Parts: sequence; C-alpha cells; structure tokens
Amino acid sequence: MTEPSPKSHLSDADHLSVLGYSDSFERSMSPWANFALGFTYLSPLVGVYSLMAVALSTGGPPSIWWIIIVACGQMLVALVFGEVVSQFPIAGGIYPWARRLWGKRYAWMAAWVYICALIVTITSVSEFGAGFVASLFGFALGRNTTLLLASALLVLALAINFSGTRWLARIARIGLFAELIGVIGLGLFLLLFERKHSFGVFLDSMGTAGDGSYTAAFMGAAVAGLFLFYGFEACGDVAEEVSNPARGIPKAMLMTILVGAVSALFSFAGYVLAAPNLDEIVAGQVEDPIPTILEGSLGGVGAKIFLLVAITAFISCVLSLQAAASRLIFSFARDGMMPGHRWLSKVTDGTKIPRNALIVACITPALICVLIWFNDGILVAVTSFAILGIYLAFQMVVLGALRQRVKGWKPAGPWSLRGWGFLINAAALAYGIFAMILLSLPGDSGSFFSDWIVLIGLIVVLAAGFIYLFIARPDRQSDAPEGDAIAVAEAIRSHHSNP
Repeated sequence: MTEPSPKSHLSDADHLSVLGYSDSFERSMSPWANFALGFTYLSPLVGVYSLMAVALSTGGPPSIWWIIIVACGQMLVALVFGEVVSQFPIAGGIYPWARRLWGKRYAWMAAWVYICALIVTITSVSEFGAGFVASLFGFALGRNTTLLLASALLVLALAINFSGTRWLARIARIGLFAELIGVIGLGLFLLLFERKHSFGVFLDSMGTAGDGSYTAAFMGAAVAGLFLFYGFEACGDVAEEVSNPARGIPKAMLMTILVGAVSALFSFAGYVLAAPNLDEIVAGQVEDPIPTILEGSLGGVGAKIFLLVAITAFISCVLSLQAAASRLIFSFARDGMMPGHRWLSKVTDGTKIPRNALIVACITPALICVLIWFNDGILVAVTSFAILGIYLAFQMVVLGALRQRVKGWKPAGPWSLRGWGFLINAAALAYGIFAMILLSLPGDSGSFFSDWIVLIGLIVVLAAGFIYLFIARPDRQSDAPEGDAIAVAEAIRSHHSNP
C-alpha cells in the first residue's frame, strides 16, 4: 500500500465537494479516537466473554485458531474497505459505498440489512451488559432488572452521544483503555501467573468430535472468530467528522483488526489456560465459566474491579454502536431514501450531530428490549441473523468494488492497494462467501426452527426489505449520485492535474 504526497491530494472540503456534498459535521475526531471508536465497537472483551463457552464446548481449545483465521479474512475485507473509503470518505459507510459502487436499489438493500443488524446488535450488547451491572451491584438478574439496566445503558450512551463528537471521541478512548486492560492486561496476568495447563492444550480437541471427524466440530466452532471481527467499518461511518479521513480511516480500520486479534488471543488463551475446570467447560457442563475463573484467579475484590472495567467497555461499545447506526441512518436519510428523511437528516447547529437519527438508534433497541421482557426466548431469534446480516452487507460492498474493478475502476483515493487491489478484492469476496456459508449452517438440535434460525431471520429481513423497496419505491425519491466510482476517480485525478 502506498500514498501520494499530502500536497497531491484534495482538502477534506474539496474532496467532499467532488462527491456532491458539503461539510455538515465538525471534524473534531482525531485518528486515534477514530481507531478507538472502531475498536470499542469490535470489542474483543464482549466477544470473548460471550462466546468462549460455546466455542469450547463445540470445538474444544483448538477453536482459538478461528481467531487467527477470521482476523486474516476480515483483514482482506478491511483492505478493500480502506481503498473504497479513501475515495468515498462519506458519513454512513456501507450505504454510500454500496451506492457509489453499484446503485441506489442495491445500496438500499445493503443499508436495510445493515441497519437491522446494527439495531439488533445494540439490543443484544445492552442486554448482555445488564448482567455485568447486576453482578457488580449484587442485583438479582430477573426480567425487570434486565429491562431497566439495559434501558439505562441505552439512555446513558444516548446522553453521551448527544454531547457531541468530542465527547464521543473521549469516551471511545476511555473504552479503548478499558478494553486493553480487560483483555490484554488480564490475559497476560492469567498466562503468566495463573496458568494451569500447557500450551499443547490448543492442539487437543478433548473429545469434542465424539466418534466422528473433528473437522465438523472445528467448523462448528468458527463462532469463536466469526462473531468477533466486525466493527472496523464504524471508523468509516463517521468519515465526515474526522480530519484527513481519506488517509487516516483506512489505517484505523487495519489497526482495529490487528489490535483486536492480539487482544482476543491473549484473552481467550488466558481464560483457557487458567481454567481449573477445563474438562467440565469443554463438556458443556458450565454455562458461564469466566466468573469462576476470575474468582479463582483474582479473588472477590479483583473480580469486582474487572466487572467495573467490563462495564466501561460495554458502555463504550453501546456508545460506538449507536454512533455508527445513527450516521448510517443520517446518510440514508440525506439521500431521501427512507420515511421521515427530512427529520432524520437534520444535524444540530451547536454540537453538529444527527440528533434525530441518534434518537431512533436508541428508541428502537429499547422497544426490542421491551419485547424481550415479554418473552425472553426471542432474544436468540432476534439476534441470530445479525452477524450473518452484517457479513452480507459487507460482502455487498466487496462485490460492488470487484464489479467496478472489472469495469475498469482504478481507485483515486490517497490510500491505495495499487496493483494488488483486484487480487485482494477477489480473495475478500471468496472469504466472505465461505464465512456466510459457515454462519448459515443449520444446528443439530432436531428442531427445524432452532436449527435454521440464522437463515430464517435473514430471509425475513430480506423479504421485508424487498417488499418495501418495490412497493414504496424509495429509490424514486432520491437523485443523489450512484454507480459513479469510475467517474469520481477521474474527477479526483482531474483536480490533481488542474489544482
């Protein structure tokens, strides 16, 4: 990857003008804060804590290798995204990228799937974070407590987002440090001082294959990585709030993947090697093993301190998710592509934030929390399609970029893959298809609904999106640019040659 000298590229305002927009936001987010936003959205602490027990009971300790496999695959996707955002540093990420790479109908579906997935992800993170808050203060975790605490996390994140981009950046940085302490710091402590097993355990399936091939068990444990490595695209969602985004955001995306992978490896390995009852965890006899590991390794007080760090990470994660969702909704509305677009595309005069879009990004997850209060069994149903939906939205951008390359697109942003672009793009698409197949594989519980719930959820969302698209025809309400990647690249190069 190479970059031209700084003088050879457009200013932020001129670049946005070439893309057909004017500055609406305050560019007060530093590159470091932009990385922190993506990292706290990715949140290895949340991912490892949520998925370790499932991964170990499915594939045993070797499931840790999925962290490396998926990190490499998502790095390919991040490289493609980096080149796209370098030419199109526009608020909203997935939606404007898909629109400029393909067209408005295609972008509408990509954004619809992604918005639904983001809203559900906000809900699930706030619901899971409620458990941490309850544990810290000794509350009994029932339906009422979960609803109240999850709603409190949503409102707290909204209040911080309302204060403006500067506070969003500050809290994201605090969340970054909390994540690093909670995953790398704690992981190193467990590895150095509390290790009860040898590193060879990561090559031991510990009987998870039963009488069959371990390949099936290992593939089933892919959840250890697939549910972890997304969130880096949030760096691009706030592109119009970052100085020099065409250069800085691609680097922030790659750093998010790299640091996230190292953090997750330390954390996962530390918990596994420090587990006093690893055989029981792998056998599926322990539903939530991490509290036991923490109590045994840190003591009661140490475990409470960790809970405080974890809650900070959860708050920052919800905050980053809300910010990403609101910028996507704003971008969608700015082009007139959704109901209430005039209200949703408003930016406040003082704090320069899309306040109305933020309200929607808070209220909608809160309403889903209420539905879960009535029937907590639907939590799995409403969240199961989210990750597959996010992967699908990602791959729609990757496919759009590859299509433009075939048509002759040579990206004109200051951050470029140069001659490697086509190969990396094709590899990213191949990885994405592989990942979506793994995510779509049915379970083996014997219940049709339970076994196919991931695919059923996605089909329902896609069907609803197609029905609305072809009945309401939101694409007819929008005349913003579309499918112009080649033309924009030529326009940018023209500005270079005629300053």
